[in-house]
Amino acid sequence: MKEEIITSGRLNPLIDPVLNVWHWEIPAYLFLGGLSAGLLFFASLYTIMNKEKEYSTAVKIAPIIAPIAIALGLIALMLDLKHPLYSWQLYTTIRLESPMSWGAWTLMAVMPLSVAWVAIYLDQVFPKVDRRPNIILKVLFMVIRLKDEEDENGINWEYKYKWMRDLKNWIFKNRVTMAWILMPLAIILGVYTGILLSAFNARPLWNTSLLGPLFLVSGISTAAATIMWLTESKEERVLFSRIDLVMIIVELFFIVHLFMGFLASSEVQIEAAGLFLGGHFTAPFWGLVVVMGLIVPGILEALELKGFHVPVAVPAALILIGGAIFRIIMVEAGQITRWLY
Repeated sequence: MKEEIITSGRLNPLIDPVLNVWHWEIPAYLFLGGLSAGLLFFASLYTIMNKEKEYSTAVKIAPIIAPIAIALGLIALMLDLKHPLYSWQLYTTIRLESPMSWGAWTLMAVMPLSVAWVAIYLDQVFPKVDRRPNIILKVLFMVIRLKDEEDENGINWEYKYKWMRDLKNWIFKNRVTMAWILMPLAIILGVYTGILLSAFNARPLWNTSLLGPLFLVSGISTAAATIMWLTESKEERVLFSRIDLVMIIVELFFIVHLFMGFLASSEVQIEAAGLFLGGHFTAPFWGLVVVMGLIVPGILEALELKGFHVPVAVPAALILIGGAIFRIIMVEAGQITRWLY
C-alpha cells in the first residue's frame, strides 16, 4: 500500500496555472513571420550590395512570398485572438516596454514596404501576362491596363493609372534607400518572433535571451532554403547553400547553448529542459527538428557543394518542415512549463 502525504492541492489537474490557449495559429504566425523576415533581409542586402542581376531570385522573385506570408500569418493571428475586432487598438499606441507593440508597429511598416517591393519588380518577373483568365488575373486587371501589342507569349501590361506608374518609377529609383529601411525592419521582425515568447517570464522554457537570435537565424535559414529552391541559377544556388549551411551550424550552436543554459539555471528551467532530454518532446524535437530539419539537410547541402548531385528540393523542404515543427514544439512545450511557487 502506497502512502502519500498531501500538503497542497496545487498538484491537482487544472490547479497549477498551465497556459493552454495557443494552438496552431501562433506557430504558423511565427513561422511565416520569420520566413518573410529572412526573404526581405536577403532582398535588401543584395540590393544594397548592387547584386540584383547576379541574385535576381533573392531580390525580385522570392520576395513575392513575403507579403503573402505576412498576410496569412496575420490571418492566423486574428483567428487566435479572443476579440479580433479590438486588435486595431495595438496601432493607436506605442509601448516601448511591450514586445507586442514593437511587433505590431514593425508589421505595419513591413507590410506596405514588402508590397511596394514586389510591385516595382512585377514587370520584370512577369513581362508577359498569360491571356487565360483566372481569379488572380481578374484581381490584377483591376489595377493594370492591357497594351494593344500582344504575341504568342501573352499580353504586355503596365499600371492602369499614371500616378501609379510615377509612384512605381520613383520607388524603383529609390530602392536602395528603401532597402536600407527594410533591412533593419526585417531583422527586428525576425527577432520579434522569438522575443514574443521570451517576454513571458512565467514560462521557464521561453524565459531566455537566446530565443530571439535563435528564431532570427531559423527564419534566415528557411528563407535561404526557399531561395535555393526557387532559383535556376547555379551560382545563386551555391551561394545560398553555403549561407544556409552556416545558418544551420549557428542554429545548432544556439540550441546546444540554450539547453546548457537551462541545465545550469534554476530548478524550473532544468525541469523545462527535461521535456527535451528524456521527456515528452525528446523524440519529436531531436528527431524531427534537429536531425531531419537541420543535420540531414546540412549534410545534403555539404555533399552538393562537394560536387555530388542532390535534388535541391529535398534539403530545402526538410529545412522548411523542420522550421515549422520547431515553432510548434516550442509553443506547445513552453505552455506546459511553469514556476513552482
